[in-house]
Amino acid sequence: MAPRLQLEKAVWRWVESVKPEDIGQEHMELAYRISLPACKRGTCRRNCKGNPNCLVGIGEQTWLGEIDENVFHNIDDPNSERREKNTFVGLTNLGATCYVNTFLQVWFHNLELRRSLYQCYNSHAQEHDTESDYEPQSICEHLQYLFALLQNSNRKYIDPSGLVKALGLDTGQQQDAQEFSKLFLSLLEDTLSKQKNPTLQNVIQQQFCGQFFYVTVCNQCGRSSALPSRFYELELNIQGHKNLAGCVTEFLKDEKLDGDNRYFCESCHSKQNATRRIRLHSLPPTLNLQLMRFIFDRQTGHKKKLNTYISFPEQLDMAPFLEVTKDQKCVYELSAVLIHRGISAYSGHYIAHVKDAHTCDWYKFNDEEIERMEGKKLQLGTEEEIAETVKSQTRKPKCSKGYHCSRNAYMLVYKIQEEENLDASKTTVQVPEFLQRLVDQDNHKFEEWCSEMADMRKQSVDKGKAKHEEVKELYELLPARDGEPYEFIPLYWLKKWLDDSTATKKIDNLDFLCFHGKLHPDKVGDAKRVSQKAGQVLYERYGGGPRLDGSTLCRECVGQRCRVLRLKRQLNEDHKEVSNLVKRTVSCEGYWVGKTSLRSWKQLALEQLEKDEHESKTSNGQSNGKGRDANSSQDCGPELSEGNEEEMKMFNEDLVCSHGGLSILDTERKLVSSEVWTKLRTYFPKAQEFTQDQGPCPQCLTLEQEEKDNEAVSKMMALDQKNQLLNLFHEKNRPILTKWPEVDTDILYVVPLFFVDEWRKFIRRPTKSSPVSNVGNSLLVCTHGGFMFTYDSLINGDTRHIALLWPSEWEVISKLFIVDQPISIHCFKQTTPTGPTTKYTTQPVSLPGKMTQKKLRRKATKH
Repeated sequence: MAPRLQLEKAVWRWVESVKPEDIGQEHMELAYRISLPACKRGTCRRNCKGNPNCLVGIGEQTWLGEIDENVFHNIDDPNSERREKNTFVGLTNLGATCYVNTFLQVWFHNLELRRSLYQCYNSHAQEHDTESDYEPQSICEHLQYLFALLQNSNRKYIDPSGLVKALGLDTGQQQDAQEFSKLFLSLLEDTLSKQKNPTLQNVIQQQFCGQFFYVTVCNQCGRSSALPSRFYELELNIQGHKNLAGCVTEFLKDEKLDGDNRYFCESCHSKQNATRRIRLHSLPPTLNLQLMRFIFDRQTGHKKKLNTYISFPEQLDMAPFLEVTKDQKCVYELSAVLIHRGISAYSGHYIAHVKDAHTCDWYKFNDEEIERMEGKKLQLGTEEEIAETVKSQTRKPKCSKGYHCSRNAYMLVYKIQEEENLDASKTTVQVPEFLQRLVDQDNHKFEEWCSEMADMRKQSVDKGKAKHEEVKELYELLPARDGEPYEFIPLYWLKKWLDDSTATKKIDNLDFLCFHGKLHPDKVGDAKRVSQKAGQVLYERYGGGPRLDGSTLCRECVGQRCRVLRLKRQLNEDHKEVSNLVKRTVSCEGYWVGKTSLRSWKQLALEQLEKDEHESKTSNGQSNGKGRDANSSQDCGPELSEGNEEEMKMFNEDLVCSHGGLSILDTERKLVSSEVWTKLRTYFPKAQEFTQDQGPCPQCLTLEQEEKDNEAVSKMMALDQKNQLLNLFHEKNRPILTKWPEVDTDILYVVPLFFVDEWRKFIRRPTKSSPVSNVGNSLLVCTHGGFMFTYDSLINGDTRHIALLWPSEWEVISKLFIVDQPISIHCFKQTTPTGPTTKYTTQPVSLPGKMTQKKLRRKATKH
């Protein structure tokens, strides 16, 4: 048995020896568990719900002792959102936009591009009123504002959603990063070409655009032709290569043109075998090298990623790959490495390693997080740790000094090597005043937010500290000492009071009240007994009620529970005694008891006791304030619904007639002695009492006599009708149309078969069936007043709907029943030149229509 059930049983054990009228104060305190020992801290793993004196495990452990003030709020330190000194600003990942963030960081660190963007004319920003939020209109305006925030914002990271939305990108789907780079630079080039400032129109070409020639040599005549082409990045195949130099060499290698791919030579005037190669002519200041890691797999029909290690230098000399190096700077320095983490071409994460042009330090840009590399060298570190795809993974090759190896790098950015001791103006870019004004506006909003968050944190901390002091003070006052005044407080309210995450509401005790407006004894397990002093403080601070002190212990409820429990224990013994007593002959005063009630009185008593017990547990002060006994009308009201009349609900209800008197069915009752009746009344105090001398209900006797008289009349009526229509009743000597008029009559009468069937039922059982009064021939007449059948249709089967009568039978029926419409069939014999013929007519005239047995029955029922 569960501990709470054991406790419930123990606190009511005293009822075995105490009658309800003998209940004293000590029994009241036992029922309300006043004297149960209070639990000490450390002895209970959880709160003892059945013990109102247990105040352990209700949430107090959080407040007792020293508390870190951070537990009083769930607001992060706003300064954690602040940009640290000498660091860069990150970009928020909007879902799957990490690839966009990496390119934006790389382009931001291209000082020439940033400087040029700042010079773009932007009347919208220059005329903006700082009273409202700035909303860029064009791609160029978005990029301007974004770069200005990345440079001078006080935030740790900023939201690029404005630019992403302007580009029409799906934030939930990862795009092809290399394709995005091409398209964005092309879009930016087109935007800048429309600027009025001529120095800005060719910024993209000046920074990223180089030139090569497709050189084709005819193998037949040796003629050479060169086709110039611009490029913004070199797309290098990495399959089968280990280093960058090998990839560039393959990019420039000769390609044979033969077979279907032969070259049309203008000198030979025909297609000839030829050799084609790419000849680098000029290189841009910023050289973008795309490592083609994402290729199309012909076997699967999908893209896949090549996780091949490629080594690349920090310093790249492109002179060996240029045919003309005169007046060209050919030495480049690594400035950025774009990394794709993951083994699939369709998922993964993008980060960028970028070199700061001002300090030459390397930084890792991972969306909102930015990390400065130790020293001055690039450190790819964990970026090369990808999931194992095969059992044997290629080991990372050893890299020479000045080289790096990567199987995740997909783009390398090299910048032309500058002379040492450059002018500081070339490594710094100033934000224009009109953009700085917008940045200051955003920084002001950020500082206001930080201040607001700090105030909210402080308010929460101050409130928590005050609550801490309150709890420490009041928890010591909560325990009620023996002999001192006390009050009951709901356990759920105390838990909420000690739970700082929820607002403390008023104390609500309505659910703890019984019918009598006092504390219900079965609710005390969900309440806690506290000292009156502590209760006074709690009610003064939080309000509520009604207050439940020692004077609200309900003697009526305890007495009722005592009576129910005692009766339940006594029930088995009384049942045996009653079973023996009813076998004896009643020699003196007796009482009538229904036989059904007597057979099932034990079950009825048990059900009623359990019902009383359940209602006493679930009742509260919002009820009507009146108890309900075993046979009150409230008990039986909802249960005696339609369809359940025969089910026994109350003791002795099987003796009571509809008028509230003793039933006239003497076979359904039994006479019991006064001793038996006294015991039964103990369990059913409201059961209706009928003494031996009390006679049956006079109204029922009168009705019974009337019923007998009516039955006699019905029998006489049935016998008389049967004698007058004997052949019709026995279905003897009935008219048959196919043999008529061979018999001596030229007229037959028609009635509905339904009428004959109902009449025969009455003749057979006159006391059980109602007498027939109306023939109901209107059933066979249509709405136009005509007979619904013809002679021919009757011959062909429609006679199943009617009964044919002889004229003598019709005469009797016309006298015994109401005839609404006479219907007859007439036979006329005529002599014609061809011989004698017979003609048949109906009265009323036949107006044939379709009449089925189902329709006729429905019509008859309605009639």
